[in-house]
Amino acid sequence: MKKIKVGIIGAGRIGKVHAESITFNIPGAEVKIMVDKFMNEEIEQWAAARGISKTSDNPADIFSDSEIDAVLICSSTDTHAQFTREAAEAGKHIFCEKPVDTDINRIRETLKIVEKSGVKFQIGFNRRFDHNFRALKDTALAGKIGETHMIKITSRDPEPPNPAYVKSSGGMFLDMTIHDFDMARFLSGSEVEEIYVQGAVLVDPEIGKQGDIDTAIITMKFANGAIGTIDNSRKAAYGYDQRAEIFGSKGSVESKNDTLSTIVLSNEEGVIAEKPLYFFLQRYMESFVQEMKEFFEAIEKDTPVPCGGIDALRPVQIAEAALKSLKSGQPVKIQY
Repeated sequence: MKKIKVGIIGAGRIGKVHAESITFNIPGAEVKIMVDKFMNEEIEQWAAARGISKTSDNPADIFSDSEIDAVLICSSTDTHAQFTREAAEAGKHIFCEKPVDTDINRIRETLKIVEKSGVKFQIGFNRRFDHNFRALKDTALAGKIGETHMIKITSRDPEPPNPAYVKSSGGMFLDMTIHDFDMARFLSGSEVEEIYVQGAVLVDPEIGKQGDIDTAIITMKFANGAIGTIDNSRKAAYGYDQRAEIFGSKGSVESKNDTLSTIVLSNEEGVIAEKPLYFFLQRYMESFVQEMKEFFEAIEKDTPVPCGGIDALRPVQIAEAALKSLKSGQPVKIQY
C-alpha cells in the first residue's frame, strides 16, 4: 500500500513530537518535508536523523508538491488559519494544532473553505486521545453511571509560562483552558450553554500586568441539563495535575493523575506516594501518538476524523464567553 506523504509546517517542540510519532509509530505514513521559517542547520540535522529527506523555510514547497497528501500545521497560532486555507485549496488533508485562530469569524471562514475543498480536517485536541479520559468517556457511554449530572475537571500546570508568552498566546482561556473546554464537551457529550468565571492573579503578578489571570474557577451549564466545573491554576507545586470526574444518577467515575510509578511507601513517618508527572509531554505523549494514528486512519479508510471542524470552533466560542464573564462578573449565555 502506498504510504501517505506528509509535510509538517513548524519545527518547534510540537512539530518534532508529531514528526517522531509518524516516523516511529505509523508505518503507513512518511514525513517527506519539514518547513520552518527559522530553518537552520540544527533542524536540518534533526530531520535527516529521522529520515526526513527535505527541509525548507517556505510553506509553498509543501502546498505545491503533488506528492504531499497531508499537512500538519504546527506553527504559531497567528499562521494557522492562513496555512489551513492554503492547504485546503491545494487539496491536502489537514491536521492543525489548536486553535485555528483566536477570531471566531476567521475560524468560520476558514472552515467553510475546508468544507468546500472536501479534504479531511482534524484539530489538535490531544487529550481526547488520552487513555484516562477515553476510559472515562467510554464508561459513561456504557451506561455504568446512569444519566450524567456533573462534570468536574481539574487542570493545573506545574509552572507558569513566561509573561511575554502570555501576551502573545491569547491568554489563559485560549492557551490553557481551551483544552478543558474541549474536554467538558467531550466528557458530557453536550454543548456548554452558559458559563460563569471567577478569576484571579495569585501565581505571578507579571501575568496580571499582561492583562491575564493565572487562577480560575469556572462553572458551566450544558444543553443536556448537566452542570460542570473547571478549576485552573498556572502553578501546582506538586506537578502537572490532570484529573476529571463524571457523576451520574447511578454512580461516578473519575480519573487520577499518572505517576512515575504506582508504589506507596507506608512507614512510621507516614504514607507516601509519587507526585504526578511533571511535564505535559511525559503525561500526554501516548495521546499525541494516538491522535496521529487516528488522523491517518481516517485518510486511509476515508472515514470521518475523530475531532473535526466543529470541535475547532466550539472551544474558542466558549473561551470568548468565559472572558466576557470574567470581565462582567456575570454568567454569560453562549450564542452558537
